[in-house]
Amino acid sequence: MSFLITGAAGFVGYHVATALLQQGARVVGVDDVNSYYSPALKRARLAKLAAFSEFTFHELDIADHAKLRQVASDAQIIVHLAAQAGVRYSIEQPFAYAASNLTGHLSVLELARHAPKLQHLVYASSSSVYGAGSTLPYHESERVDRPQSLYAATKRADEMMSVAYAHLYGLRQTGLRFFTVYGPWGRPDMAYFGFAEAIMAGRPITLYENGALQRDFTYVDDIVAGVLGVIAHPPQTDGEHRVFNIGNHRSEYVRDLVALLEAELGRKAHVVNAPRPLADPVKTCANINALAALTGFAPKTSLAEGIPKFVAWYHEWCAQR
Repeated sequence: MSFLITGAAGFVGYHVATALLQQGARVVGVDDVNSYYSPALKRARLAKLAAFSEFTFHELDIADHAKLRQVASDAQIIVHLAAQAGVRYSIEQPFAYAASNLTGHLSVLELARHAPKLQHLVYASSSSVYGAGSTLPYHESERVDRPQSLYAATKRADEMMSVAYAHLYGLRQTGLRFFTVYGPWGRPDMAYFGFAEAIMAGRPITLYENGALQRDFTYVDDIVAGVLGVIAHPPQTDGEHRVFNIGNHRSEYVRDLVALLEAELGRKAHVVNAPRPLADPVKTCANINALAALTGFAPKTSLAEGIPKFVAWYHEWCAQR
């Protein structure tokens, strides 16, 4: 089976590519290796993927459609994970989100509709699409027409573009709304990683509302299991478009995340309290019944189990960089 993975140098992309390669799949990875966070971390992930003979990598921007079609037109399954991430960064750099998340997603859809061997397009959406008015736990049937950030608006727009392409061109697609993914080889811009860096450096960390915000923290191995599950259970009819939540189905206080980091790192955090930014929800929690019914998806890793695994990797990473 031939796969195209966009965002292969990214956090989730690296883990999904590794899992597929371990199963013997042929994987073509693309990524622009931008400087949103450390390119060194992205290249370290790519170096590990390069150890697999069935992995081929192309450094390019998915919004450059001509180049994308040159390297990936024979894919049987596309796993589209490339995006400009980050809720608050979308306030600072809005045009980066238009280029990567809107033009980039459109470029992948155009690739998919012209790919002669394509069977299934799986793409990353986000829990951020659940904006104002959504009830907990978030269910896929919720209205998602009141985004609270530009990032959320672009991910919802991606879903709508996919619906249109499914209708117009018969593309079989699955969108996955990821909930706060964490774990080894993670993203330094995410809270758990940034907190670890600050605690080790003796810098203060900022907690909103004294750490009372809650998130559905989902360990990366569980995310990979969910992605592989939808790949193994593709849509059965042309033009079928599905969206699933993929989370841990459990909300945890951010202050508890900090306590786990302190325990594993052996250092106390210097905490600065601040009001919640308008773009941040108070709480997230995924209803995962639909994904579980289709694939048997059942997250196995609690935050108390996952944070020690992240910290063990983090110490290894710090030792070699």
